[in-house]
Amino acid sequence: MSKPTSIKTSEAVRDRLRVLAEERGTTITELVEELAARELTAAEREQRAVVAARELGIEYTDQVQQAGQDAWARIRAHQGDAAA
Repeated sequence: MSKPTSIKTSEAVRDRLRVLAEERGTTITELVEELAARELTAAEREQRAVVAARELGIEYTDQVQQAGQDAWARIRAHQGDAAA
């Protein structure tokens, strides 16, 4: 097991994490671990985009890369709307 650590956040975020954890029948620690494991880094998204383009027979050009980045930006914007 890894060494415990602390993450500083606002009371509002802590309270929201507590409610989300309770609704899922888990702890804040387990919830944060799950969220961190589920989210992709920029490098992971890029690698998956390269693989997906290859599988679709699409050349992964700068234009395709930019379209993918624009799509992720829109997805994140909609996710932000859902959290509000």
